[in-house]
Amino acid sequence: MIAEAAAREHILSKVSSKKIETLNISAEAEGTKPLRLTVDIDIVLSPRTESFNVKRLADEAVKEAFASAEEYLRELTCLSPK
Repeated sequence: MIAEAAAREHILSKVSSKKIETLNISAEAEGTKPLRLTVDIDIVLSPRTESFNVKRLADEAVKEAFASAEEYLRELTCLSPK
């Protein structure tokens, strides 16, 4: 899913994959109008990465996921016949 990929890309742009012990990302969309999108991120960094604020990193990744999903849905709306 696009939201998952955006979240993963954001995290990997900030932290080397070698410093990530666990990274699980799930995104679930429900409904049509309104659409409900849920993004869960489980991330554990190696003890050597004490300088990273993991909560902030996860929150930023969620924001990226929502922004990417919203952009994708807007593109679909523009392409759909009226």
